[in-house]
Amino acid sequence: MRLLLVEDEAELARLVRVNLTREGFAVDLAPTLEEARSAMATARYDVILLDLSMPDGDGLDLLASWRRTGNATPVIAVTARDAIDERVQGLNVGADDYLGKPYAQSELVARIRALLRRPNGALGMRLKAGNLEYDASSSAVSVGGDSLPLPRRELTLLELLMRRVGQVVTRQTIENGLYGFDDDVDSNAMEASVSRLRKRLVSAGATVNIHTVRGVGYMLTADKSAAVA
Repeated sequence: MRLLLVEDEAELARLVRVNLTREGFAVDLAPTLEEARSAMATARYDVILLDLSMPDGDGLDLLASWRRTGNATPVIAVTARDAIDERVQGLNVGADDYLGKPYAQSELVARIRALLRRPNGALGMRLKAGNLEYDASSSAVSVGGDSLPLPRRELTLLELLMRRVGQVVTRQTIENGLYGFDDDVDSNAMEASVSRLRKRLVSAGATVNIHTVRGVGYMLTADKSAAVA
């Protein structure tokens, strides 16, 4: 999942970014509303974490402009403002959820995942292919009922493939899901991640295959012969 963090407090932004990256999100940071506009014009996001009090304006104005143009990306509005009428205004403008400062990082992650599990959200609860299962609520992977721990990027890669079983997932889609704008990425990083994930799935006895579609991307399929056996 790719997230846009609109936050001007440098230390808070660093802490949130580190925490969300650890949780499997690719995070882009916009310390101003102008940079948030540019990011939205460049990439597609699954959720936006939007601070309302920014140095170059009110986040609600930016949110309103997104909604007027038909952008329905889920937005969690973050604010130190306590007035109920301001929160109501934000919800009326188009915020999907509110989070008051200061907030616990665990609550932030829980709210993001809850938002993405709503109808038409980016997260379904449980994915299955062959004997491979992924629980989105806990980010847990299992093969034939046995737990399969995966490093963060391989977990994100697997989720991207499992959400499109039987379909080609383009390289661009995978890159958008795995890496933020500021990530230092080697030219063969994606191929290396796919290779490592393949080996882990084979070692665990997963009845799935990851196919390379040269020049396009990758596709995950269930091994039907194994399922029948």
